[in-house]
Amino acid sequence: MRTFGRLPGPARLLSFAILSAILSSGFALAKDGERRPFQPEDVHRIQSVGGIAVSPDGNWIAYRVETTDIDKDKSSSDLFMVNWEGSERVRLTHTEDSGESHPRFSPDGKYLAFITARSDGTAEEDAAAKSQVWLLNRAGGEARRLTELPGGVSGFEWSPDSSRLVLVAKDPKEEAEEDKPKHDTPNPIVIDRYMFKQDGTGYLVDRYQRLYVFDIATKETTLLTPGPYNSAQPAWAPDGDVIAFSSRRQGDPDRHTNSDIYIIESTAGATPRQLTSWEGPDSNPVFSPDGTRVAYLQGGPPKYSGYDPDQPAVISVDGGEPVLVASALDRPASSLRWSSDSKVLYFLMADDRIQSIVSVPAVGGDLRKIYPAVSEPGVARSFEVGPKGLVAVATFGQRPSEIYRADGKMLSNHNRALIDQIEWATVEGYDAVSDDGVTVGSMLLKPPGYRDGRRYPTIAYVHGGPVSQDGYEFDATSQALAAQGYLVVNPNYRGSSGRGRDFSRAIFADWGGLEIQDIHAVMDKLVDDGLADPKRLGIGGWSYGGINTNSAIASDTRFAAAVSGASASNYIAGYGTDQYIWDYVNELGHPWESPDAYFRMSYPFFHADRIETPTLFMCGELDFNVPAINSEQMYQALRSLSVPTQLVIYPDQYHGLSKPSYIQDRLERMIEWYEKYLRGGQE
Repeated sequence: MRTFGRLPGPARLLSFAILSAILSSGFALAKDGERRPFQPEDVHRIQSVGGIAVSPDGNWIAYRVETTDIDKDKSSSDLFMVNWEGSERVRLTHTEDSGESHPRFSPDGKYLAFITARSDGTAEEDAAAKSQVWLLNRAGGEARRLTELPGGVSGFEWSPDSSRLVLVAKDPKEEAEEDKPKHDTPNPIVIDRYMFKQDGTGYLVDRYQRLYVFDIATKETTLLTPGPYNSAQPAWAPDGDVIAFSSRRQGDPDRHTNSDIYIIESTAGATPRQLTSWEGPDSNPVFSPDGTRVAYLQGGPPKYSGYDPDQPAVISVDGGEPVLVASALDRPASSLRWSSDSKVLYFLMADDRIQSIVSVPAVGGDLRKIYPAVSEPGVARSFEVGPKGLVAVATFGQRPSEIYRADGKMLSNHNRALIDQIEWATVEGYDAVSDDGVTVGSMLLKPPGYRDGRRYPTIAYVHGGPVSQDGYEFDATSQALAAQGYLVVNPNYRGSSGRGRDFSRAIFADWGGLEIQDIHAVMDKLVDDGLADPKRLGIGGWSYGGINTNSAIASDTRFAAAVSGASASNYIAGYGTDQYIWDYVNELGHPWESPDAYFRMSYPFFHADRIETPTLFMCGELDFNVPAINSEQMYQALRSLSVPTQLVIYPDQYHGLSKPSYIQDRLERMIEWYEKYLRGGQE
């Protein structure tokens, strides 16, 4: 299945802001007490909080805060710590030209290691430009760089005795000295792989992601996983002798999704031992504290691996049959963690519009929901287990992500100044019933100053994925649209997650049908309930949300305006030009074998003459997820048909826009388009 929009959707990409300069004086409040509508430029003030780690004694939580420098038009991140009581907060780094991430306390509590691409002024220029592991002594002093891997470091974990790190690093781009040109013209890109391109990476050649063991004292680096395979998600055993990791090693790894869990000794020349044998994906291993078992996530069967939810599984370190500890669970699981006594597993579970931390006995049994509380539905994005309890990064309808204890106490409040200044749209659940009787859950945002009995111009802003969901979480895009006086609805159409595997599987090899039926059902109910003005309906979305937009405007003419971001409509053109080659073949077959299937699902392009809706197309110039050719084709079709349209291409951007000015520009152009064609100046 295509995972269009698996990268954070536009609402999640808008988490940028200016960091508060003075923390010790308390949290800033709006001075005059007056609240105002949220505007596109306010996205730069949102601070993205995440990447938590708990100190071994449980007294401190380290985390990352991402902010925006408007003048430099870039985002960066710094590290902070907050104590368990939430009474003291410390800023650990302040870097202008790079960002820090992935904080990890050493098990002995003496150090905090993290990843950054900044230079210390002594390294070779090429190594300094790469992300490396840096070490901060908690007793005081400046951080110092530990690693100098030519390909950079993307992840790491401490050994239990704090003497070593296991590193995740990509092969560097190697070029023999005699092959280096004397000019600036780059060498040709030579490709031999089946899957040969990836968004944000570019064309894929024979460079792989590997695991290394790094000795802190000697600074020696030992390669653990050679060969033509990517290796990822390392986890140390409690004794420090072995490491578990995930890798695809059956046949040609580019032609399937069958990753397995392997165990390897943490010494040079060791041979990995395959631990799992499920034909679908196995991932994210975590050793039990007693060292006898490994918990991991088991995906669906190969045919439906992109649609089916991951399930928590436990297997002995000696192998054998795994135990699905929540075998009746039909919801996505992620982020497995053990209790200190190895008796309980904790994980995130996505249910209808919420995501919660839950627990289950490690031998199997009933689930217990821990956080967020039912009384205030929200979305827990990540969590960690410490000696004093659980701590999570969570978001709610009118509050961006912050750090909370599982008892509900807020430990960080980086966004309070903004929250106190804005009159936010209300956020609530809204259900409709599709034509075939299936309930479609949505999020509904009512604009500031909403009045009962009035019909509003209404925008369906549709999430990507398709296996994703909108829920009780902060959504900057929807808030910005609602602030302009629109009713905004986020439909969780079939194909979305949080409603079980059958709900997600419903669109397998049949894209653009049930999704549009469900979106129409939501809009119809809003009209029938007297909330939406039937003559002023709009639609939009990014990635699969844009794909649904194209299908919707080609299905009928109910929408008066549309914004289609990073979308596709002609899947014959998509084959071989985007990164989803395996997904095309798995669901549709090859174009020369099943041209009718490709043609049927490409109806928005091949029936563009049915489209009357003025549509704005937007995309990133370097997008390999949904390449710009797709937006260009639809724009050209509508321009040829004299349907009002415009194409906006963001230079040097991938599937997810990263330049703060472009993120603001996208919002402003969306608002201008809807104002012109949806509202037309009406109040």
